[in-house]
Formats: sequence, C-alpha cells, structure tokens
Amino acid sequence: MSDAARADALLAALPNGRGRLKVYLGASAGVGKTCAMLRSAQALQRQGVKVLAAMVETHGRSDTEALLVGLPRQPLARVHYRERILEEMDLDGVLAARPQLALVDELAHTNAPGSRHGKRWQDVEELLAAGIDVHTTVNVQHLESLNDQVHGITGVRVQETVPDWVLLEAQELILIDLPPRELLERLRDGKVYMPEQARAAIEAFFIPTNLAALRELAMQTAAAQVDSDLAQGYRQQGQAAPSVRGRLLVAVKGDGQAERLVRHASRIAQRRHLPWALVHVDTGRQGDEAGRQRLLLAQQLAERLGGEVVTLRASEVAATLLQHAAERRASVLLLAASRRRPGPLRWLRPAGGLGLAGRLLGQAKGLEVAVLDRDASVEAPGRPLRPSSRPGHYALAVGVSLLAAALSWGVSHWLVLPNISLVLLAGVLLVALAGGLGPALLSAGLSFLLYDFLFIEPIFSLSVDLREDFLTLLFFLFMAALTGNLATAQRRHLHALRDTQAHTSELLDLSQRLAAASERRDVMDAAQRHFEAWPDVRVTLHERDASGRLVLPSEATERDRAAADWAWKHGQAAGCGTGTLPASQGWWWPLVSEPGTLALIAVWPKAGGNIPDARRRQVMALGQPLAQAIARARLAEDLEAARLKGETEELRSALLASVSHDLRTPLTVMRGSIESLQALGDALSPQDREQLLEGTRLECERLDRYIQNLLDMTRLGHGTLSLARDWIAPADIIASAVQRLRGVLAPLQLVVEASSTLPLLYAHPALIEQALVNVLENAARFSPANGRVRVSARAVDGELRLAVSDQGPGIPEDERSRIFDMFYTAARGDRGGQGTGLGLAICQGMVGAHGGHVSVAEGEDGGGTCITLHLPLHPQPEDRALAG
Repeated sequence: MSDAARADALLAALPNGRGRLKVYLGASAGVGKTCAMLRSAQALQRQGVKVLAAMVETHGRSDTEALLVGLPRQPLARVHYRERILEEMDLDGVLAARPQLALVDELAHTNAPGSRHGKRWQDVEELLAAGIDVHTTVNVQHLESLNDQVHGITGVRVQETVPDWVLLEAQELILIDLPPRELLERLRDGKVYMPEQARAAIEAFFIPTNLAALRELAMQTAAAQVDSDLAQGYRQQGQAAPSVRGRLLVAVKGDGQAERLVRHASRIAQRRHLPWALVHVDTGRQGDEAGRQRLLLAQQLAERLGGEVVTLRASEVAATLLQHAAERRASVLLLAASRRRPGPLRWLRPAGGLGLAGRLLGQAKGLEVAVLDRDASVEAPGRPLRPSSRPGHYALAVGVSLLAAALSWGVSHWLVLPNISLVLLAGVLLVALAGGLGPALLSAGLSFLLYDFLFIEPIFSLSVDLREDFLTLLFFLFMAALTGNLATAQRRHLHALRDTQAHTSELLDLSQRLAAASERRDVMDAAQRHFEAWPDVRVTLHERDASGRLVLPSEATERDRAAADWAWKHGQAAGCGTGTLPASQGWWWPLVSEPGTLALIAVWPKAGGNIPDARRRQVMALGQPLAQAIARARLAEDLEAARLKGETEELRSALLASVSHDLRTPLTVMRGSIESLQALGDALSPQDREQLLEGTRLECERLDRYIQNLLDMTRLGHGTLSLARDWIAPADIIASAVQRLRGVLAPLQLVVEASSTLPLLYAHPALIEQALVNVLENAARFSPANGRVRVSARAVDGELRLAVSDQGPGIPEDERSRIFDMFYTAARGDRGGQGTGLGLAICQGMVGAHGGHVSVAEGEDGGGTCITLHLPLHPQPEDRALAG
C-alpha cells in the first residue's frame, strides 16, 4: 500500500466538523431498533453528552415511552395540509438547540408537503452538516437498491426508501436482530402494533418466510458494512486492503427495466467495492414523453445511490459502450436483456435472441458483460415507444413513392428496367433522410408494389411470370429497405452531431461573452443576456446584497426563498424537480467555487409547464465556466480592494500626524494655567487658583486618554494585544469607568443600572474598562448641558450587554456602520466635533478581541445614540466569591 493511500485513509478518519451518524438496522418493524437507540442515548446522557430526542415514534408502546423518561424532547412542528394538522420534526428547532446528539427515528419517513425537505434522511443530512451527531433507525426493506427484491419477496412495493449511500456514510451500523418466532409473539401480544393492526400485518406481511428473507437481507447489508469498515482499518494501518478493481457500467434506456437495472447495479457495485456509472447512449431517436421520464427517473435514482450519470451521443450503441468502457477502464458492463419479440423474427436476432448483449459479447475483449433478465411485472404499461417520425412523414412517404413511380413511368420509354428501379430507390432515400426508418420502410414497400404493378410483366398486375423478374423484385425490396435503414442511421447521427454542436456552440458563446467581462456585474449581465435566448424557460441569476440577503424577483414566493436559501447554504440543487423543497416554482442551481457559493441560477418554466431535463443539463454544464468567471471577477475586485487598502493605510499614516492638533490643545491649556499661576502667584484668589489647577488636571487626563488611544490603536493594528483574562463583576467595571470620567460626566445626569446578581465576566478587566470609558466619553462629548446619560448592564442570550445611551444629536443611519473606522468623523453624529476619531475604533477592537462586537442604535425615546458592547458569557465558576 502506498503512503498516499494510507494518508488518505487516516485523513478520512480525522474529525472534519461533520456530525457522526449511527444507524440501527432491523429486518422489519418490531425488532427493537428504537428501544436499542433510546437505551444507548440514556447511557450517553449519564456520561454527560447533551442528548435531544428530535423525533421518536413510540406508536403508543409503554416500554418505548418509559425509555424516553429523562431525555429532553424537541417539540414537534405542526404542518397544515388539506385541512389536517401533521406533526413533523422541527428541523430549525433542533439546529437552534445545538445538541451533541439528536435522536431521529424512522429514517425513511416522507415529510409532510410544505416541509423544507421531502424526506427525513435529508433532514438528517442537514443535521450532520451542522456538526450534530445523529442516531437513527431504519428497516432493511427501505433501502433503495433492495426495492425490487423486497417486492419480489413480500409482494409489497415499499414507497418510502433511503439511498444506500446514506448508510455507507454511517460511522456505525448496528444490526438489531430478532428471530421470526419471537417477533410474531411480540405482534400477537400487541407490543408492535395495536391488536387490529397486528392481525392485518400478520396476515399480509409478517409471515415467517417473509421475515426470514428480510432477516437475511439485513444480515447481508450489515456484513457489507463490516467488510467496508475492515478494509478501511487495514488501509489506516498501511496493510494490503481490497483495492478498487475496475469500474461497473450499467447501460440503460427509457424502458420499464431501467430503475430495476440501476438498483441491481448498485448492489453489485457495493458487494464488489466498485465505483459505478449509469450510461445512456442517445442515438437521436425521439421516444415518447413516458420513456424520457423513465430515463430521467433512472438517472436521478443512480445519483441518489451514489453512481455517476453519463450521456453519450452516437448512432451505434454497442461500439460506443465498448469504447467508453475502454476509456474508463471498466471491468463489468451490465445491461438488461433485449425485449423478446414473438413470431418468426425472433429467430433472426443474433446471439440467440440477446440483441445488443449478443453484439457486446461478440466484440468485447476482457470485459465482463452481465445481462439481467427482463421482469415482465415491472414493464411500463401502455403502448410501446412511438417512432420519432410524425404522421406527416408517412404522408410524405406515400406522396414521394407515387411521384417517383409517375416519374419512372414517364421515362420508361427511354430507360431500361434496371435503371427505372434507381428512380424509385432515390425516392426511398429521400424519404429516409426526411422522415426516418418507419416512413422509409413504408416507401420501400409501396415502391416494391408499384415496381411490380407498373413495370414487371404482366404489367398492371401483381403477379410475376418470369423467375428472373421475381428475383429482381426481391433484390429491389432488399436494396430499398437497406437504403432506408442506412439513410435513417445517418439522419440520427446527423441529429446527434447537431445536438453536440449546439451544446458546444452554447459553451463557446458564453465563454466569449464572459471573456469580455472584467467586473462581476458585467459577468452576471453577460450570462443573463445569454440565457435570455432560451425560448422555453426563463433563467435568472441571483446574488446576495450588502446585508447578506438574497435578491429574488418580486414574484418569488416564500417557498422559492426557502429553496434558494437552502441551495445557497448547502451548495446543492433545490426546488422544482428535486427532493428538497420541491414545491418551489423554480429550480435553483448554485454556482460553487473554492470559497463557497458565489451565485444562484434560477430556472423558471414558461406557461406553467415543466423544466425540460435537457435544460437542466445545459445549466449544469454552463454553470462551471460561469462560476469560474465570477470567481475570477471577485479575485480582481479583492486585488483592487487590497490596493485601495494599502493607499488607505498610507492616508491614515498621514492623518496620524494631524492628531498633533488634538494633542496640542490640552498642552496649550495646561501651559496657560501654569504660566498664570507663576505670573500672578499670591495675587490669585484661592477659588481662581483651584479652578486653574482643576483645569490643568482635567487637561492632563484628556491628554493621557489621547495618548492611550494612540498606543492601543497601534497594538491592535500590529496584533500584539494580549488578553490576561480574569473573573470580574460587570458592576465593578462600570463603577471604575465612571470614577475615571467623574470630571467629564459631572455636568450630566448619570443613571447607572447594573445588578450585583449579574453573571461574572471572564475578560481582561482593563481593556473592557477602557472600551467602556471610550464609549462614555463619546456620549459625554455630544450630550447637551444637564443631559441624561444612561449606563445599563444585562445578561441576554448568553452574552453580557453593556449599553450607553445619550441625548445627543444622534448618528445618521447610513453612517452607523462607518463610525468604527479609524479617523472617521460623522458630520452630524456622535463622532463630530473634537476628537481624533480613534475612541470607538479602539472600542471595537478591544471587544472583538474577546469574541464580542459593538452595535449602534437610536437612544431613548428615538433620540440620541445607544452604543452597546456585546460580550460573550462563559460557564460560571463554582465559587463566585473566590472568583470575585
């Protein structure tokens, strides 16, 4: 084993901020999965783990209810649907509670319409992404890849399924097993369902043979998980582990076997530890809408089961599949057996009736070709796929055949009989190019009959006298059919090339537009102009505004906004046609780059129709170059911002020299007072002497604060500010700050609201005091004479809020976000007038160093300003007296 592979295995085992998933797997309901999960949760809670029962289904069972005693439970969300109230897990409530472990029962449950996600396993994925561990339960019949097997065993088609990759992501999979005899006893005793439900279940589903088969499937699933864990452990130790052997390709088309084939491929890939992909070869034949829908469902199923989806365009299926298998180094190719046709034509099919499989077996070299027999019970109902030709093409075939016959009759006096057949063959060729295989065969048959009726002796009769003429007719029919078939194949190939060219032209056109765009707004506008050319859908692009809110069109509903927000946050598609918030009218595709989601593409159907799958693929293909262009534009903007920041720093350095005026003012006052004391001496009255000395002292303190601000700003800018934290009462900080500014605050009405019972603050006392001093001094400077300054301290939502409000002129709302910039002075606000413009910038830096922030709002009664310091509260020490 290479060091790189071992390093990858070790890195995969390291914590990555994602929650851990533990799955309790059972063969059926009633084996005790929920009880086992609750017992484990009770033990973890006794060990100090913060557990939350997010969604636990008790079904009225007393033993399950007893195990829930003592576990915190999240209230359920109530969803209104068709005059009914349904209860579902409150996903947002669980995320807000932030438990270490969430208990989520019945992983395969389908959420009520209107929920954020269609399935509960998608809710679990969001909890895991938020760093919350999840314990959950699921029955083996709910696994997506086992859906057909379970149907064959029990006769019941399970509608609620879970993608297999969800279980593969689980760090632990616990098999909860119970013999069928004991499970049936529990059913009869009413320990699983109510008595009436239990009798119906025993008769319909819970029969010994069904339970034994499901039990075996559960054990096989658990064994596969154990094999995967064992291989991972070997790789972490650097020892030889089962390596990836090739790749599995599953070839599907839009028939009723597609989903069954995909599920079978997923099970094979899981057992053999092979990566796998679904491959569809588009030959240009346009099937009916039902066939296209079945193909789309199979592709979506493959993605849910962890497979890759590949679409190839070519006229020859077998050669294309073999070429792709060689390029991807595939070892196994899986496909369904061709439809067996009744009648004598079945004996003409190659390789014993296998069709495509026979050609693959004959041409493949070193490739395992597996053929899954067709299951008549899952064939799609209704008529077979309609030909790609329209009714008008068949009318064209009749008209061209008659016209070719008339032309041949007109030139029959100058041409010999073999040359006349070429005119009819030309008509068949034209029909094949214009209408496809069906009209071409019709034209060939009509031309055959007309050739016999008009030109073969006896004329005007379908009988043939000479054996040579009979062979000529047969040869003509063979050549007409062959010509039509070849021409139709060329037509399909031409259409496939046109589709590929159109796709390439789309990419080229968008790339050229994006290359000419230098700024992000230009990139968005160029992409919007490109998408406006699409006639069947409306495409819009969306970014977040300065406040972080997505800007959506006016017609967007709350469901649209919820889908857009989810797609932005998780970097995955949401909305119409997906499993996440499908009630949204639009389909939201995120443009994701290295830093995260950059923008959203929204596709809206026109005239209330559906979004074509081809448009989705186009958006996904064009999204990558568009995301790269937006990231490039953002990088250019960041570089420009960095340049401006450097120039701003130079400007700030120059402005720093300008603070000499603010330093000179107190020095001038102090110098004048001292000179007056020296010159006048005893001539001054005691009151005048005291006034001069008090003024000198106040100016000294003012000068000291200016210098302290400059030093603090320097330390903050160079990152040398260290935090010597200690426990301190908020009331003590307020008292100390007020004492330092007693002279400044003397002309004002000071109101202090700070309870001695507030939680202790774990912070650097001197820094928080200095931050509060800066805010108080700012309030005092701009308060009117005898104005009121209120200082309050409150504990709210895990943080301490120190608020200082004044009755000054206030700060304009559009300038509040800038008052914490160095040297900034609001023209009419609290930062106007005297001052260096550093006080609140330092305040922001000191509070931010403690993990808090500073906010600005209107003061009391809608006037003045209120500046609040938000400081996080830590778990309190056991002995407050010792801490104080």
